[in-house]
Formats: sequence, C-alpha cells, structure tokens
Amino acid sequence: MSRNGKINTLLLLLVAALAVLPLALGLGEGKEEPFAGADAQAESAITELKPDYEPWFSPLYEPPSGEIESALFALQAALGAGVLAYYFGVRRGRRQGAAQALAEAAAGAGAPQAPAEPAREP
Repeated sequence: MSRNGKINTLLLLLVAALAVLPLALGLGEGKEEPFAGADAQAESAITELKPDYEPWFSPLYEPPSGEIESALFALQAALGAGVLAYYFGVRRGRRQGAAQALAEAAAGAGAPQAPAEPAREP
C-alpha cells in the first residue's frame, strides 16, 4: 500500500473512532438531551445564569420541526463539502496540467525540430 493509502486509511479510522467512541463509552448517559448542539447548551447555560436575559436577535427562519432543521444542516454541510472538493480538484488539475505542459516542453526542446517553411506570398 502506498504512503497516501496508509494515511487515508488512518484518517478514515480516526474519523470512525470519533463517531463511535462517544456512543460506546456512554458519554451522553444521564442527560436529558445527550448530544445536544453547542447552541442549545449555550442557551441553557445563559438561562441558568441570567433568567431574565432576552436575545438581541431572532432567527430569520424557524424550521417547523427538528428533522427539517437537521436536513437543512446536512444540506449546508454537503454544499460546503462540494465547494471544497471542487476547489481542490481545480487546484490539482491545474497543477497536473502545468506539470504535463512542462514535461511536453522539455521533451519538445530535446527533440530535433523540423525547419520552418518559408512564408509564401500570394
């Protein structure tokens, strides 16, 4: 296996461990919402410290259910991943194209060139 293949496999195993370990170790047990998002945890902490606190802003759009909110978040993550993948693909393609052009230019410089034909006048 190549070095890149080993690194990719290791990264994949690390991501899988990050997803499975909290569930396997029971880190969310004993809580009402074991894996609530940071926004919900911050909101509950603020209301505990200052019960009379009123937010400065309200959301522009409030989804009708948690499932729709999760779906919109997943869509946002997928679009972001697509943009990043496109960017890195374009960068790699440009780099490979430049390397190929350089290799062709180097190969063309070493090969004998045919003499240019003189320009013909009509």
